[in-house]
Amino acid sequence: MGTLVVKRSRLRPKWKHGCPEAEPCGKKFGGYCPKRVPLRAETAGTKSSAGKRGMGLPDELVTLLKQHKAEQDAERVTAADLWEATGYVFTTPTGRPLNPRSDYDEWKLLLETAKVPDRRLHDARHTAATVLLLLGVAERTVMGIMGWSNTAMAARYQHITAAIRRDVAQRVGGLLWKPTKTDRDATGEPAPAA
Repeated sequence: MGTLVVKRSRLRPKWKHGCPEAEPCGKKFGGYCPKRVPLRAETAGTKSSAGKRGMGLPDELVTLLKQHKAEQDAERVTAADLWEATGYVFTTPTGRPLNPRSDYDEWKLLLETAKVPDRRLHDARHTAATVLLLLGVAERTVMGIMGWSNTAMAARYQHITAAIRRDVAQRVGGLLWKPTKTDRDATGEPAPAA
């Protein structure tokens, strides 16, 4: 089992034109200017101290990350002098950080391929939190994994787990106490648990 440590957040880049006024590049937005100048850093601290966290990774994911690193090492050799050592795990073929738009585009393609309704990429984070709570992971552990600093965030998902807990209680009750007449199927046998 591996561990992922979150220390910083990646920021969406903001740019201004870097070309001289006497020789404008003709691009409408600074991000398209060939001499663009960044308006802010690529990363920043997490929103809260709870955002700095470590989380366990399944062995299968560790294997995939090792495969990705081997592919990236091959890209580094191919890029030779063009490679920029930025320290990011996911990069362009020359080592530069990916544009945050790349994740968005890949997400939309994944939804389309899976033939599921359109959703925001951030909704995947909400789904992950819900799944952890449905699996019965302790609320404090979910808070640590998700980087939440207060229980109000976890409370948003509690209504789902409460419904599941009621269902489980009814199933256990059906196993421990004699089923009523309405709980029997047409043959008179106890109806199977759902």
